[in-house]
Amino acid sequence: MSDARIYATYWIETAFPLEQAAATMAGEQSTGTFVRVPGETDELRAAHAARVEEITELGEVALPSLPGSGLPKTGDATRRAARVVVSWPISNMGLSLPNLLATINGNLSELKAFSGLRLLDVKLPAEFLTRYQGPQFGVAGTRTLAGVHDRPIIGTIIKPSVGLSPEATADQVRVLVEAGVDFIKDDELQADGPHCPFEQRTSAVMRVINAHADRTGKKVMYAANLTGEIDEMLARHDHVLAQGGTCIMASMNSIGLPAMKMLRAHSQLPIHGHRNGWGMLGRSPAIGMSYIAFQKLWRLAGIDHTHVNGIANKFCESDDSVIASARECLTPMFDAPHPGCEIMPVFSSGQSARQAAPTFAALGSVDCMFAAGGGIMAHPAGPAAGVRALLQAWEAAVAGVPVAEAARQSPELEAALAAFGG
Repeated sequence: MSDARIYATYWIETAFPLEQAAATMAGEQSTGTFVRVPGETDELRAAHAARVEEITELGEVALPSLPGSGLPKTGDATRRAARVVVSWPISNMGLSLPNLLATINGNLSELKAFSGLRLLDVKLPAEFLTRYQGPQFGVAGTRTLAGVHDRPIIGTIIKPSVGLSPEATADQVRVLVEAGVDFIKDDELQADGPHCPFEQRTSAVMRVINAHADRTGKKVMYAANLTGEIDEMLARHDHVLAQGGTCIMASMNSIGLPAMKMLRAHSQLPIHGHRNGWGMLGRSPAIGMSYIAFQKLWRLAGIDHTHVNGIANKFCESDDSVIASARECLTPMFDAPHPGCEIMPVFSSGQSARQAAPTFAALGSVDCMFAAGGGIMAHPAGPAAGVRALLQAWEAAVAGVPVAEAARQSPELEAALAAFGG
């Protein structure tokens, strides 16, 4: 195996000297323990010890961000924050995403020396592409299957999340495809419940989508939530494919990286990676990991699109964090000439025509899905007007026309701005 290295960047908070704290991180996640042991030879350390590559002090911290941290023997309680870069030889864990995760985000969060420790980013060598396939469709392939180019893919979600029968779900899909939407997804809570079995639901939905495609030539992409045990997911994929479907969806945190790798190897359809549960890893600024680091692991495992939240969303994430995540999805993971593994960012969470302009201004691209539930279904003039309002808002944003000015010529957009104010 080559001498390539993995680089991980962290934010840390500690009362210990920064160099000592960083060395503790490197030792804990490679060759070291709390004392030197006989087998830890100089030769072994030279070959396998993690290296502290960089320490950037960020200033003092008044109070510990997390409970349970300790103080150095000197008793000095001055806590400082820093940005630390640590690297490992790829030979430590091999080409394995599960073992990579154990290395870069394993016991570190529990170390007593730290009152805060968060993974910010990870840079992987291209050798990982010899084992992991990365996205099969990505941005370009998704656009081809959806038949949408040069603008965002306008999407929505089946609501209510649970409780609908297969027939009722298909009825809602009929309304949405006739409204002109490009993409529809199951809610992550709806997979294969007894009131709405997966095969019955997807068959009913695809009959509607296929009939609409036969009439109009437009085949709406439907992300069917196949989350489950590995054998179930593979069988569900095959059912969607047989029904003429063009997308599948899986809850990433629920199935894990190895299951996603297997699903990607089997799949002939784009994989819509749902990030539900990411808040447990990402919400606290003092622990867990950033979405920038998180999505890289899943891109390599094989997802083609993933949620990044949305501007002025209903959750707790800031707009800056949302846009940073979306930009990263569109940024190559590896240096040329290796595949970039770019994927489609999905904006969602309380989105409406009002967010089109600020989203485009911040992202600087139309390579995204823009998903609205209430922003489509609750439009005063109905779902078709809701879809048209979103298209009008994005057209104005790309043209640099203020949305209020565009609304004077577009009654659907004008009504959307009035309905979804605030």
